[in-house]
Amino acid sequence: MTGRVEGKVAFITGAARGQGRSHAVRLAQEGADIIAVDVCKPVSGSDVIPASTPADLAETADLIKGLGRRVVTAEVDVRDFDALQAAVDGGVEQLGRLDIIVANAGIGNGGATLDKTSEQDWDTMIGINLSGVWKTVKAGVPHLLSGGSGGSIVLTSSVGGLKAYPNTGHYIAAKHGVIGMMRSFAVELGEHSIRVNAVCPTNVNTPMFMNEGTMKLFRPDLKNPTKEDFAPVAQFMHVLPIGWVEPVDISNAVLFLASDESRYITGLPVTIDAGSTLK
Repeated sequence: MTGRVEGKVAFITGAARGQGRSHAVRLAQEGADIIAVDVCKPVSGSDVIPASTPADLAETADLIKGLGRRVVTAEVDVRDFDALQAAVDGGVEQLGRLDIIVANAGIGNGGATLDKTSEQDWDTMIGINLSGVWKTVKAGVPHLLSGGSGGSIVLTSSVGGLKAYPNTGHYIAAKHGVIGMMRSFAVELGEHSIRVNAVCPTNVNTPMFMNEGTMKLFRPDLKNPTKEDFAPVAQFMHVLPIGWVEPVDISNAVLFLASDESRYITGLPVTIDAGSTLK
């Protein structure tokens, strides 16, 4: 089966690398043109994770062009609604339409209990992982409505949007909020044949998970834990015998939710979690 989103245009945030790049490439493989945005610079409050760069976003664009699809890129902080709106408006002007929104941009950090989390960390987390998702959808919805053909919106939540883990309470709060937002948007936009769903990944093999800070969070008993050191601990979270999934595993779910194969699915949190929510 090919061409599952042929002729459609997708607006994807956090597209410079990781899951966002994977989603952009996977949708392009199946026929979509892409509006790809990313902040492409360090974000205060997520300093343990190396920042995406303009070169990363350019590489994503090259991968999409290599598939014979069109792409428009912009360096945007999802906390900046005016910049988001300008990016999607400009992309639609060049590509002609909008059918799919993938609100993927997010950060991850942790280490403190919720009562000891700093106000800066809280505000940054909520600003990007919750408010940024809302602003992304808000910027794109007018184009879905004006197109008159419905559409699909996919929000990135997490297994942390369905259950709690210690020492990441601000992240848990934001991702739970995404689930509530998804359901609200689904109810409000359903009459326009716009479907709204969320993907809820477990650990994913991207820089947001594979970094020194996360490894130390999983293995506080070791001074300099390695990938091999924390793999068994990460696997303990799951029913299936793995510590993490690959970005394409999430992208395949995004593709399904973006395609007409899921035309009557809305308001659903889709877990790609190796059974984590069963534990």
